[in-house]
Amino acid sequence: MKNILVTGGCGFIGSNFIRYVLSNHSNYTIVNLDKLTYAGNEENLREFKTDEKYHFKKGDICNRNLVDKIIKNGNIDTIVNFAAESHVDKSNQEEAEEIFKLTNITGTTILLERARRNKIERFLQVSTDEVYGSAQEGSFSEKSSLNPTSIYAKSKAEADERVLLYSRYINTLITRSSNNFGPYQYPEKFLSLMVTNLSLAKKIPVYGDGKQIRDWIYVEDNCEAIYFVLNNGKPGEIYNISTKNELENIEIAKKVLKLTGKNEDSIKFVLDRENHDLRYSIDNTKITELGWNTRSSFDESLEKTVNWYIKNAEWWISIRNKPEFRKWYEEEYIKKRGLE
Repeated sequence: MKNILVTGGCGFIGSNFIRYVLSNHSNYTIVNLDKLTYAGNEENLREFKTDEKYHFKKGDICNRNLVDKIIKNGNIDTIVNFAAESHVDKSNQEEAEEIFKLTNITGTTILLERARRNKIERFLQVSTDEVYGSAQEGSFSEKSSLNPTSIYAKSKAEADERVLLYSRYINTLITRSSNNFGPYQYPEKFLSLMVTNLSLAKKIPVYGDGKQIRDWIYVEDNCEAIYFVLNNGKPGEIYNISTKNELENIEIAKKVLKLTGKNEDSIKFVLDRENHDLRYSIDNTKITELGWNTRSSFDESLEKTVNWYIKNAEWWISIRNKPEFRKWYEEEYIKKRGLE
């Protein structure tokens, strides 16, 4: 039996990873440590609340004593770190910079040191393709130089450097994935915001001219890839995870409109993000040569995702009705970007 500590497991990708492992692999128990900040939601894993192989602990990865206690009491042998502040626009606000540094850099370092002291077998850091910056042409490999263009991406890049440093002491791995989409994504992100806005008969915001290009991966594929790297990756290595589904934001918007039966009058082009990266693209050769390949069709996964939000309106309506979400939406989109 393997005992995994998953940090940030109540968030979007973290909760989908826990669901994937517990639903497909019987020889694991999971302790989920999550601070439950705005995007963390226990309801994302409601079906596992009484599962004897799943244990939730509310807490901060910066709490050394708590992390030590969880590792020792749970006989933890593996750590998968999803915990992160990840909102790009918020990260670029002066008052938020220290929060991103604390969680993404200091928190990761504390986890690494606890892992070293407790002789953890494997430590996997979940990172992002944004650490490479914008790709003018071609695709970034794991050996490419890092050029982060936001405080969020910069903090993740520095956290990755700490993980590589600790590879001298413990078995570490890093995964960097392209843009994820799927169920349980907090409705501030591009795709989840579009679907929920359309369900509420609101217009969907598209930054600038919508020509920004992203490489999209269905979250379940990413989770399967993370699990694959955890069990098959070479210690001390980095693995890019992508499916080569590069599409302009406006193309994604039109696909969602078609799936929801709406017309292009529902699109509202809004003020672009400052220094918005035009294109993200990463080379997945290394992980495919290791033996992993996506099994999902992009269009089928997109349709599945749209249908999930439509059928699970109770989940996202409760989030959108919270005062903090309503305040953020009003300030970020209506006042700042001119969304009706």
